[in-house]
Amino acid sequence: MVRIHWSGLLVSFCSLLSLSEAESCWRNTTCSGPTTSAFSGVWDKNIYAPTSRTVRPASTLSELKTNAITYSAKPATASLHGNGSLVVFDFGKEVGGIVHLDYTSTGSGALGLAFSEAKNWIGEWSDSSNSLWHDGALYANFSSSGTHTYDMPDQFLRGGFRYLTIFLVTDNSTNVDLKDISVELDFQPTWSNLRAYQGYFHCSDELLNRIWYSGAYTLQTNEVPVNTGRITSGLKSGWLNNGTLGPGDTIIVDGAKRDRAVWPGDMGIAVPSAFVSLGDLDSVKNALQIMYNTQASTGAFAESGPPLSQTGSDTYHMWSMIGTYNYVLYTNDTEFLQQNWNGYLAAMNYIYGKVTYSSGLLDVTGIRDWARWQQGYNNTEAQMILYRTLQTGSSLATWVGDTTNLSSTWTSRAAALKTAINTYCWDESYGAFKDNATDTTLHPQDANSMAILFGVVDSDRAAGISEKLLKNWTPIGAVAPELPENIASFISSFEIQSHFEVQRPDRALDLIRRSWGWYINNPNGTESTVIEGYLQNGTFGYRGSRGYYYDTSYVSHAHGWSSGPTSALTNYIVGLTVTSRLGETWSIAPQFGDLTHAEAGFTTSLGKFQASWVKNGNGYTLKFSVPKGTSGSLTLPSLRQDGCPQHRPGFFSFQEPQGLLPAPSSERRVLMSAPLSAELRAKYGVRSIPIRKDDEVTIVNGSNKGREGRITTVYRLKFCVHVERVVRDKSNGQSVPIPIHPSNVVISKLKLDKDREEILARKAKGREARKNKSA
Repeated sequence: MVRIHWSGLLVSFCSLLSLSEAESCWRNTTCSGPTTSAFSGVWDKNIYAPTSRTVRPASTLSELKTNAITYSAKPATASLHGNGSLVVFDFGKEVGGIVHLDYTSTGSGALGLAFSEAKNWIGEWSDSSNSLWHDGALYANFSSSGTHTYDMPDQFLRGGFRYLTIFLVTDNSTNVDLKDISVELDFQPTWSNLRAYQGYFHCSDELLNRIWYSGAYTLQTNEVPVNTGRITSGLKSGWLNNGTLGPGDTIIVDGAKRDRAVWPGDMGIAVPSAFVSLGDLDSVKNALQIMYNTQASTGAFAESGPPLSQTGSDTYHMWSMIGTYNYVLYTNDTEFLQQNWNGYLAAMNYIYGKVTYSSGLLDVTGIRDWARWQQGYNNTEAQMILYRTLQTGSSLATWVGDTTNLSSTWTSRAAALKTAINTYCWDESYGAFKDNATDTTLHPQDANSMAILFGVVDSDRAAGISEKLLKNWTPIGAVAPELPENIASFISSFEIQSHFEVQRPDRALDLIRRSWGWYINNPNGTESTVIEGYLQNGTFGYRGSRGYYYDTSYVSHAHGWSSGPTSALTNYIVGLTVTSRLGETWSIAPQFGDLTHAEAGFTTSLGKFQASWVKNGNGYTLKFSVPKGTSGSLTLPSLRQDGCPQHRPGFFSFQEPQGLLPAPSSERRVLMSAPLSAELRAKYGVRSIPIRKDDEVTIVNGSNKGREGRITTVYRLKFCVHVERVVRDKSNGQSVPIPIHPSNVVISKLKLDKDREEILARKAKGREARKNKSA
C-alpha cells in the first residue's frame, strides 16, 4: 500500500505516532511484561535487544550495491538511480516485524523488498520460509513523482531477518531517495521494555557471555503475537504470517522466520533457558494450553500447534507433558495444572498404553521426531523421554493433590523402565546405548545424552558415555550419528548438560565454544542468535536430505531449541537451580572449568536468586542471595575421594536473604538436613529436618533419581548418606553403597523419637511466634 502525505503537518503527526508505538507494546497488546531488568550491571552491554520497538539499519553493505548512493552517517537512507539499482541494508542483528519506508521519487515504478537472515542469500529474492525455495519479494508501487510512504501489509510480516535488500524496478530514468527505513518489532509483544530481562549471566569468557545472550535474544524473537503464525496451506509463492497460534497475547514458537508454530519438543530446551534469562513464562503457558486445547480424544497431543497442526509423534507428545512439569516448576501455577489435569491423565494413559513389549519397553508408533532418520518400535531415545515423563509426572501428581497413589505408581513404572532400558538397550561391548533394542551398531547422540541428563544410568556408565560422545566431535561441533553429517544444536544442547552432569565442565565448555562459538563468530550469520543446525562441512544446509529438500536458505537462524547453553551456563557453571516449585528449595553447585569468575541470577514470584564465585589465589569466594524463607543445598567444587565430597556441602534454610560460605564444621548436624515430602511438610509445617538413620527417603537428584529406600548410614564426616539397595558393583563383584548427599533426597517417612519431637515442637513454636508477630 502506498500513501501520499500532502502536508508537512500530517508527516509530523505520523512521526510522533511512530515514536509512540516504538515505546509501547506491540499494537493493541496489553503491556503485562516487566518494565525494568531485575539485575543491572556490566553484562547489560551483551543484551542484543534494542532500547526501542522501532529499529533502523546499522549500516549498508558494499556487496551487490548497484547504481546506488549510501551514506555511512545515515545508514537508514540511500539513493537509487534507475532500473535495477539496489542496496542492502544491514540491521546488525536479527530483527523481525513490519517494515516502514519514507521515500521520494522523480517518476513511477516500484521498490522491491527482499529479506534474509544470513548474508548468503542477500539479493532480489528473500530466503525461504515456506519450503517453496526462495520467497521472492514484496513490492511498493508508486505511480507518480512525489513523497511516498510504504507500510508492509500485516499478513506479510517478516518474522526474522538481518538483511533487507531494496531495489528499484522502473521502465524509465526514475530516481528514488530513501529518506527513512524502520522496522516495528513484533516479538515479545507484551513488553514495553525489550531489555527488561529477569535473569542474567556474566563470566570471565566474553565468548560465553555472547553465547548466553544470543540464546536469550533468540528466545525473545521466538515469543510472538498469537496472530502472526505461518500459513503454508494453499500458498504457491511468497509467505503469509497471519495465522492464529493459540490463546492470550504472546506465545513461544520454534523460530522467528519459520516455522512460527508451537513445537513442544523444542520447548524441552527453550523453556529452561527462557526461565533463567527472560523470565517470561506467559508465552510458555499459552503454548502449552493450545496443545491441551487441541488434544485428540485418544489422549494424544499434536506434534505441533495450529495452524501447522502436525500429528503422529510419540516423542513430542511426551515433551508436552514434560513441558507441563517445567512450567509448573517455575511458576507454581496449580490453577493451570488443575484445569488441564484430566488432559494430562489422558495423555499419560495414551503413551503408557504403548508399553506393550514383554521387555517392558515402549513401542513407538508415532514416529515423527526432531529430524533423526530412524524412529519407531523400541527406539532408545523415546524410552529415555518416557522415563523423564514418568519422573516428572510423579511430581505433578503430588503437586495437583492426587489421592489415588499415582505418584508412587509412576515412580515404580519409571524404575521398571530404567531397568529395561539398561538391560535391553545398552551395548556392553561399546559402552553406550544403541539406537534401539536390536543388534544395531548406531549409538545416537540424543539417547546417550539424555540417559545421563535424565538419570537413567549409574555414575560409571555415565562417565563412559560422556567419553564416547567425544567420538562425534569435529572442530565446529558434534555430529549426530542418527542424522549423519549434521550438527543438531537441539541435541547438542542435551549433550553439553550431560557432560556437566558427570562433572566434566571442560568438555561442556569445549563443545559450547566449538559449536555455538563457531556460529556467533560466523560473519555470514546473524551474529546475535542461535541457528537451528548446520552441516559438518561448515555450510548452513542443515537436514537438506531430511525434509528440507536441499533448500539451504530454509534453515532458521533464530531457533529456540538451540539455546541450551543459556540454561546450562547458569545451572552448571554458576550452579544455580531451583529444585522445587518457585525455588522454595534450590541448589548451588558450581563448576569452574577454566574460568576465573562467573555469576548469574533469575527471579520467581518469591524473589531474586543470585550466585557468584571468584577464584583468588589457591581458593575461591562464593556468594549467594536467595529469597527469605527458602532453603537449599550447596556443593562446593573440590577433590573427591571414595565418591564422597571432601568439602563442605550442606542444606541451608534462610530467614534472611543473604548467604555466605562456608559454614563452620560445628554446624554439620544442621547441614545434614534434608527436605521433607509435601505430605510431611503439610503435616508438620516444616520444610527440612536433620536426616537420621531409618528415615525413608526418595532420591530426587542424580543418576539414582526415583529410587526409594531406608537410610542405613548417615556419614557426617563426608556429608553423605547410604540408602538401602542403592549400591554399585565393583570390579571384584562386591556391592558397595553409593554415597548420596542429603540434599538429593526427600524424606517421605520420619523415624520419630523424643529428640525429633522436640525439634518439631520448637519449629512449630517459632512459626507460631512469627505468625503472631506479622499479624
